[in-house]
Amino acid sequence: MDSTPVTAAFSGADSSQEPVPVWRRMAPPLMAAGVGIGTMVLLHFRDPHVEGSYGLCPVYVLTGVYCPGCGGMRAMHNLTDGRVLDSLHSNVMVLPLVLAFAVFVVYWAIRAFRGQQWRLPRFSAVTVWSFVGLLAVYTVLRNTPWGTWLTPV
Repeated sequence: MDSTPVTAAFSGADSSQEPVPVWRRMAPPLMAAGVGIGTMVLLHFRDPHVEGSYGLCPVYVLTGVYCPGCGGMRAMHNLTDGRVLDSLHSNVMVLPLVLAFAVFVVYWAIRAFRGQQWRLPRFSAVTVWSFVGLLAVYTVLRNTPWGTWLTPV
C-alpha cells in the first residue's frame, strides 16, 4: 500500500494561485466602512428624537425596561451633530463601540491592503466576561432610581 500523502494537485486545487488584486482584497473592509458611514448619515438626517420615526424598541414596549441599546440611535444622531455630551447622556456605550468599530475596520483595511489574512480580534475570557458584566450592571443601573442619569433622553 502506498503511504504517499495526497497533495493539493490530486484534490483538484490549483497549486499555483495567482495573487488577489488590491481592489478585490479591499472590497470587504470598504463595504463594512460604507455600511457604518451610511448608518451615520441616515441617523444624521432622519432624527430619531421624533416620536415613531424608527418605530419602537420591542424590549421597552414589551417589558417597560430600558435595554442596553435603548437610546443608541439618538446617541448616534447627537454624535453626528457634534453634541458629544448629549450623545453620552442618550447611551454611554455608543461612543466606545463606534470607536471600536472604526479601529476594527481600519485594522482590517490595512491588513487587506498588505495582502495579509483577515482575522477577528482575540479577546481573553476575562475581557469578554468583564464586558458582559459591565453591560449587565449598566442595564440594571439605568432601570433603577439611582441610574436615572443613564436613561435615554
